[in-house]
Amino acid sequence: MISDCGISIRDVDPNLLRTFVAVAETGSFSLAAQRLRYTQSAVSQQIAALEADLGTPLLTRRPVTLTPAGERLLRHAQLILVRLEAARADVIRAVAPPGRLTLGLTPLAWSGQVAAALAGLRAAMPRLRFRVITAGKDRIVTDAATGKIDLGLVDGFAAPSDPLRLPEPGGAGATGIAEDPAVVAVPDGHPLAGRAALDLADLTDAYWIDAPEVAPAGVTVSEVARAGTAVSKGPRYEGADVTVLLGLVAAGHGLALLPASVLAGRTGLRGVPVGTPRLVHRVEMLRAPATRTGDEPAAWLAARLTDRPANPAGF
Repeated sequence: MISDCGISIRDVDPNLLRTFVAVAETGSFSLAAQRLRYTQSAVSQQIAALEADLGTPLLTRRPVTLTPAGERLLRHAQLILVRLEAARADVIRAVAPPGRLTLGLTPLAWSGQVAAALAGLRAAMPRLRFRVITAGKDRIVTDAATGKIDLGLVDGFAAPSDPLRLPEPGGAGATGIAEDPAVVAVPDGHPLAGRAALDLADLTDAYWIDAPEVAPAGVTVSEVARAGTAVSKGPRYEGADVTVLLGLVAAGHGLALLPASVLAGRTGLRGVPVGTPRLVHRVEMLRAPATRTGDEPAAWLAARLTDRPANPAGF
């Protein structure tokens, strides 16, 4: 309910809110229609119906921007839709057969630690059925908050011991499980390969590979170096296979900011430590709300990942 601006969303149709959020996030009626698989006219009609219901304009049309009331509604609508998704997932999980686990992770969140924990879980619960989903950070955070996945692992770069800046609604409740030194991946023979350490502020104009699903280094370098210039980008890689990204680096197509462990044992590549600013690659765990006895696999795995071994017999 938005009481201080005179409008109420208590009885608004959630489908109208979903359409409104799609338009607000895409900045386009046509793109929102594609996302929702509606016609553009249907999207326009739903936005008009929502505005009529609330008695105030929410969007300007050319260009599509949020009005002050629309900005306020967007914050409420996103949380409402997350809560609805969480309720739906909670009901589904409550009636699902026990002994199942869905693990979601960003590509660089996978590690030997995770593999060993899963192996221990399989040994402790031989009949366990589990799924592993790899996706971008936004999806993993949202799916953990809504209960679509039982456990989420997300990664990113931060100052040592600092938490990751996660998108809403998943910032609260994240638990750090691993930190790894950050390095700049370069090919053997590259002019930077012999350096003992690198200052990221000196590399804002370097030729970085743009890999948003694996290692969005360009954005990271701009933020941590606090440089006022845009980072030059090399080729754009839109996949999630780390091997492909490393192949692009080895072939001389650009640099990549990566955790040191990714380069362990790789030939043709060198990981040069980041000296300034101090920076680590961090992995954090997100738990779906535990609501039933069937959550034991997630609880067991979470305990193992956070170095609090659980007693399998207790589950």
